[in-house]
Amino acid sequence: MIVDLRSDTVTKPSQGMLNAMMSAKVGDDVFGEDPTVNVLQNRLATMFGMDSALFFPSGSMANQTAIKLHTNPGEQVICDKYSHIYNYEAGGASFNSGVSCKLIDGNRGMFTADQVVEAINPDAFYYSKTSLVEVENTTNKGGGACWNFEEIQKIRLVCNKNNLGYHLDGARIWNALVEKKETLKQYGEVFDTISVCLSKGLGCPIGSVLLGNKTIMKDAIRIRKVFGGNMRQVGYLGAAGLYALDNNIERLKEDHKKAKDIGKVLSSFSIIKKVEPIETNIVIFELNAGIDENTFTKKLKDKNIHIIGMGGGKLRMVTHLDYTNAMHDYVLSTLKSLTI
Repeated sequence: MIVDLRSDTVTKPSQGMLNAMMSAKVGDDVFGEDPTVNVLQNRLATMFGMDSALFFPSGSMANQTAIKLHTNPGEQVICDKYSHIYNYEAGGASFNSGVSCKLIDGNRGMFTADQVVEAINPDAFYYSKTSLVEVENTTNKGGGACWNFEEIQKIRLVCNKNNLGYHLDGARIWNALVEKKETLKQYGEVFDTISVCLSKGLGCPIGSVLLGNKTIMKDAIRIRKVFGGNMRQVGYLGAAGLYALDNNIERLKEDHKKAKDIGKVLSSFSIIKKVEPIETNIVIFELNAGIDENTFTKKLKDKNIHIIGMGGGKLRMVTHLDYTNAMHDYVLSTLKSLTI
């Protein structure tokens, strides 16, 4: 038995998803003629109460397109120091859009409206113009933490007052919605643009969708083309997304429970300094000084359990669709008997 807890991106399509993909009706999406991806886009736009949606091959491309739509070269994006757009998108904000990031020192990837106010540059020609505020929910590097929606609403008011765009990197928004019992339309009413991922918790092989109002989204397909992201018979992937929306959202609760089970076991280890609070499907923990990260991960790898190191003595485990009950029992028993 091999257990892969490096990420929720390691899942493979279920048989039901594969059946849906293979029976999809397809057409040329560059001409707007793929019926299945059109259904997916329309469905997600309706679910969020937004005007428009566009399918992308990756979440990074969807986020990068949103940044490009909201900004001009030389301007600035406010985001958390842990944000995916800053840490894990290969410097794309500067490369693709010519913008810089004003980093907020938040709490587990989340910040306050007051911190946004402080981060906005003065209106003077020798400062870069602040144009966009970006938040990530759930926070990847923050350990799957869920934002307080009231704070999200307060930041919206700051954006309104200062004429700033507001983008949500909702790569794991589905996990937040299941855990917090919020609604998609609540988010659609607050943000100008939202990217949602289908290939993480929902188990699709590929795909993210960018949503927004008609005004800002009218150039999205052109930017996607510039980034090399236009596709042809993409309905095979669109069908996977539709299947995931029908079958794989509510089951995320199972991933959250398993992550919390793992956290409880880790918290009992004397060699572990801290386990971050666990709300969703991400477990981040820190080893005590003097405990070698590579030794710890190798001990697990020797037991066919794969996790990921984040540097600085921090490690991560992510539960997901393909992490079965049998695997879970094996991981818990292995952790309990592990010696370093």
